[in-house]
Amino acid sequence: MTYEDRAVAVLTTVADRQRVADHGWALDWYLGPLRQRVFHLAERGLAQLADREDRAALSLWEERPVRWAARLTPPGHDLLLCARHCPRPDTDQLAPSPGARKVELIPAQMTALRLFVLLADRLRVLPVEGLAEQVRTARRDAAANRHVLYLTEERMASVAYGFWLHSMSGSALETNRFARDYGITYGGLP
Repeated sequence: MTYEDRAVAVLTTVADRQRVADHGWALDWYLGPLRQRVFHLAERGLAQLADREDRAALSLWEERPVRWAARLTPPGHDLLLCARHCPRPDTDQLAPSPGARKVELIPAQMTALRLFVLLADRLRVLPVEGLAEQVRTARRDAAANRHVLYLTEERMASVAYGFWLHSMSGSALETNRFARDYGITYGGLP
């Protein structure tokens, strides 16, 4: 389990406890084993720890001492919402299909490719079938700062077209790097 997955799991626990509590706080006796992780999330601004006055009010409410309590901050809530609704890569889709090549894209290339796929319903030359799903489920290699996809030659040609569009309207970095790394460029209109 990655650090991000553990953070989301702790946020989920805090949110669940917060939701069932009448006062809107997840209390120490429910989160005891997660204390260090909750405090770390608070340091990152994803959770809020109860201050002295809040703990005193919670102790009165609960009729026993509350040593610490936490609740999600707006960024913590948003992260949890995104984690619940953003697709996670399917490990079956990460394995190369017959005829597919491993393609590693830098963040700028992935941003340009996502834009190309996002505009698909308004383009005249559509991304090839399946490319949007490949982009959606691309795995991010954090250590190398690359996004990993497995693409067929047809999908690679479609990616080259998307990068060509991007280069004609903005930066040529993405298309030049793709051409250098994979030897594929869009040749332009006949």
